Amino acid sequence: MGKKTTIYDIAKKLDITAATVSRALNNSPKISKKTRDLVLEMANKMNYEQNKLALALKSGKSNNVGVIVPRIDSNFFASVIRGIEENLFAHGYHVIICQTHNNENIEIEIINTLLNAQVDGILMSISNVDIYKKESFNRIFKKQIPLIFFDRKANIEGVSSVTINDFEAGYKATKHLIKQGCKKIVHLSGNTLLDIFNNRFLGYKQALEDEGIEFNEDYVIRIKSTVEDGRKAVKKLLKLKKSPDGIFSSSDYAALGAIQEIKNQGIKIPEDICVVGFANEPFTKFMELSISTVDQSPVEMGKIAANVFLEQVNNTDNAKIEKKVVLTPELLIRKSSLKKPVSN
Repeated sequence: MGKKTTIYDIAKKLDITAATVSRALNNSPKISKKTRDLVLEMANKMNYEQNKLALALKSGKSNNVGVIVPRIDSNFFASVIRGIEENLFAHGYHVIICQTHNNENIEIEIINTLLNAQVDGILMSISNVDIYKKESFNRIFKKQIPLIFFDRKANIEGVSSVTINDFEAGYKATKHLIKQGCKKIVHLSGNTLLDIFNNRFLGYKQALEDEGIEFNEDYVIRIKSTVEDGRKAVKKLLKLKKSPDGIFSSSDYAALGAIQEIKNQGIKIPEDICVVGFANEPFTKFMELSISTVDQSPVEMGKIAANVFLEQVNNTDNAKIEKKVVLTPELLIRKSSLKKPVSN
């Protein structure tokens, strides 16, 4: 690999000082247009690349924002990232995307790496509810850069977040299943230590209570958001004395696995068991048996999170800005749960 061109190399070629080259490259008003044009032309010829990190250290601004998600291979997080990028790019920011694979140690390492890269802010969906106790968050606060949570949040005073009303989502999904005639409704739940999954569970439980249906602990199974876990859960559920007639899954992937296993057992959907998922992944709409699901408005969530960041980073009065934005979920009713016509 060849040696990188420096400002000293450019200065030598043009027989000027390195300080003059530096000022020209940084558009200093002290440098004439003629000199600036000469420097830029030579820099281009010599394939000069400015050290972005050095510039960030000097100016205190890198125009880079870190976005941390548990996984990128989900339409929900990909769509949130799209919303963030659309709004930030228009304001001259670039996005550094990182995924944690729901691993707290990876998450801590990513936060430290982004801070070392001098990012101007971090927007994140946490992998573990306990991470906010870690030193990494204190490093963000010491750097005095904006931290905004989206979807999965830690409850930290002074930190903004953009989420949906997960309680309402769980309530709507379960109420819909009850209206379809389901009385033995299962909830495939995520990690209830995280607010999003706990609130979906609480919404499910409240809907049962409001409709006079007894809550059954055997009908709540904690799973990972995977097709395989959905399959395993159904195998377990169908062995119960009172097998379910409705499933509300906190994940579309688990709902898909549940549907595959239900069909495998020769049970009809929705005639025998109705299924509702969560997240409105693209496959839910295009399957022959389309899956009812909850839409979380991910692009809008991303755009709002980006706007909250811009408001904080442009806050010149040092006023405290803390926003808790909660979006309204939309239940999309499709074939997997539709036994009866839906009345408004």
